[in-house]
Amino acid sequence: MTPPSERGTDPALRGHADRVEQNIDDADVTGLRVSDPATHAAGLPGVGHAMQIALTQMGPVRTGRTLLRINQTHGFDCPGCAWPEARHRGPVEFCENGAKAVAEEATRRRVTPEFFARHSIAELATWDDYALGQQGRLVHPMVLEEGEEHYRPISWGRALDLIAEELRGLDSPDEAIFYTSGRTSNEAAFAYQLLVRGFGTNNLPDCSNMCHESSGAALTDTIGIGKGSVHLSDIAEADLILIAGQNPGTNHPRMLIALEAAKKAGASIVAINPLREAGLLHFDNPQEPAGLVGRGTDLADDYLQIRLGGDQALFQALGALLLRAHAERTARGEPGVLDEEFLATRTEGFEEYAGHLAALDWGEVATATGLERAQIEALADRLIASRATIVCWAMGLTQHKHAVRTLKDIVNVLLLQGNIGRRGAGVCPVRGHSNVQGDRTMGIFERMPGRFHDALDAEFAFTSPRLFGFDTVAAIEAMRDGRAHVFLGLGGNFLRATPDSAVTEDALRNTRLSVQISTKLNRSHVVTGRRALILPTLGRTERDERGTGPQRVSVEDSMSAVHASTGRLEPASRYLRSEVAIVCGLARRLLTDDGGAPLRGAPHVDWDAWAEDYRLIRASIERVVPGFDDYESRLDQPGGFVLPHPPRDTRTFATPTGRALLTVNPLEYPEVPDGALLLQTIRTHDQFNTTIYGPDDRYRGIRGGRRVVLVNPADLAERGMSDGELVDLVGVHPDGRERRAEAFRAVAYDTPRGCAASYFPETNVLVPLDSYADVSRTPTSKSVVIRLEPARTAS
Repeated sequence: MTPPSERGTDPALRGHADRVEQNIDDADVTGLRVSDPATHAAGLPGVGHAMQIALTQMGPVRTGRTLLRINQTHGFDCPGCAWPEARHRGPVEFCENGAKAVAEEATRRRVTPEFFARHSIAELATWDDYALGQQGRLVHPMVLEEGEEHYRPISWGRALDLIAEELRGLDSPDEAIFYTSGRTSNEAAFAYQLLVRGFGTNNLPDCSNMCHESSGAALTDTIGIGKGSVHLSDIAEADLILIAGQNPGTNHPRMLIALEAAKKAGASIVAINPLREAGLLHFDNPQEPAGLVGRGTDLADDYLQIRLGGDQALFQALGALLLRAHAERTARGEPGVLDEEFLATRTEGFEEYAGHLAALDWGEVATATGLERAQIEALADRLIASRATIVCWAMGLTQHKHAVRTLKDIVNVLLLQGNIGRRGAGVCPVRGHSNVQGDRTMGIFERMPGRFHDALDAEFAFTSPRLFGFDTVAAIEAMRDGRAHVFLGLGGNFLRATPDSAVTEDALRNTRLSVQISTKLNRSHVVTGRRALILPTLGRTERDERGTGPQRVSVEDSMSAVHASTGRLEPASRYLRSEVAIVCGLARRLLTDDGGAPLRGAPHVDWDAWAEDYRLIRASIERVVPGFDDYESRLDQPGGFVLPHPPRDTRTFATPTGRALLTVNPLEYPEVPDGALLLQTIRTHDQFNTTIYGPDDRYRGIRGGRRVVLVNPADLAERGMSDGELVDLVGVHPDGRERRAEAFRAVAYDTPRGCAASYFPETNVLVPLDSYADVSRTPTSKSVVIRLEPARTAS
């Protein structure tokens, strides 16, 4: 149990007595309060909750100084989601969850060496994610030696020497794993990938492997670039916006402002999602007087509660209906509904695609989607009437075995009507972390193309390794099997972001050294290799002073806009170092001799100079990465600059044929055994990725705990269970190994028959490591086959 004195003032932190294996808190199950889900998002409740957390963590003066700098031109980028900023900004450019993210970074709470002296690793391992995160900022480098029970302080020099010694002692560079989270800046990411490739490996798994890798794979194959094709301004110019497998009210709340503007401009919005989410129903804009008094904007004109994994069938059906309507109209001598000129001059594969859909089985469509044909035809009519259509999606589409096929079929529908490279139209994958897209642009990828390596080699006079490295799944397998012995994580919470929790924890324990570069305590600090290091780093909000003066960094948002971020707050500790300084300090020890000259085969870099002046890093990025010409001066522009996107900018496609590709994709959807359910893992509204801000999910009517499973009332009744009953979730997987998440309260909820939902990371234990999307290898966290059993563990 954590002493109340170290849990801060939040009463929700007091009284925890967690079980060690799955951190099950009695109050998390028996203290739950369930009410009807909300039908409105944001408004005064959103403002009030954000201010409550901000004031608790930061106090009134610090709250004002900090929140008014979020996403401002000369302020810092929100460490939350990657939704872009408007060019013309008001004084308030943050959402409720952005305020929570900043409050936890700018908190006055501290995790000191004395804290670790009081609390052993064995004790900390029994705390839940919320309790760990609420302790505050890490303020000193710490080491856990093999066989010891407590972390103890270590100097920066000794910590970096230890890492370099361990890496040099490996038989091969491929025995090391270098993970990256989406909060890392462009400058830190570029330096990190160069360090890793200079060491001799491409083992660069990142959080994108677990979220939008499917998007990148599908878009690269079809339009030649793995990024979305819309600007923020396109949202307001669209006739029709489809939002599929996404919950913007919780995961990207500032998107609601853009959707409100689109709706006021006359756009239709259709939500395609198994759960009815408040943020897609009605938005009370807290920045408008009408929103504060509850007279906001109805958003979704239609809401299709599709079965999990049925989106590919839906978009194939839409494609078939567009083709039929075109044929019928042209046969009557009327204008068609397809963009024939665009299809003829800019695409290939149309005949094969049309032939494939001619044989579409509407019975399968009904089984896969759970929708009535009339609902699908009504959506097709909206597409036919639209002059400009945008499709937005997130992990509800990317985390299925057939995710890449699904997204290719979305591209097919958009190409039919020429909705790529047109104002108010395009593909819009909404990234989940602030710079996850920028990390990839900077080279954080285990399979970067040859042209990137060529440019890197020319800039730094070395030969970078070309053998593909480990993605996240392969990295876990390598650690599990004893083929990787060192893990270094640049940000994030690897253990809680990854699938198959028990396997992943055992894999990390199997390493000789695990290193976490972090701002706050999380589970990845308490499940470690035989030796472990915690390296505390500056946050986005904090002033970064180096030898050449104050530094700024840059990030790339979901729509390819690059802008500067400059922290202003006093750092939480004089012992903190920036991510850039940490990476460069390690590279100096690992890749150069005592005089700073590069070792044989290493890149030619003055790492000490890079650590002191980030402009030097940006100068190299400018020469290596296309689109970053005049990097420094363009960062000075308000709002930064937008990277080139050929499909959007010139309707040109960097595919092998130079044309966008319509693809033929065999229809696939999850097959669920009799008596089983298909589970999707979801976030609460008091959560961002793996960070838990509180015990409530007020938009879904869940308060006081997280161990719930949302199930259709008829599915509960069919199993002889009732609302409020305590159940175990048991994974059903061909490998035959039981995966069990214990003691969840069943909540009767409006979700399609056969589908269920529960929160991650608590249910990550149910996602098998070897169950991932074809091509992208993204874990299938939105289609987990389970059965419900009466709880075998009394709460």
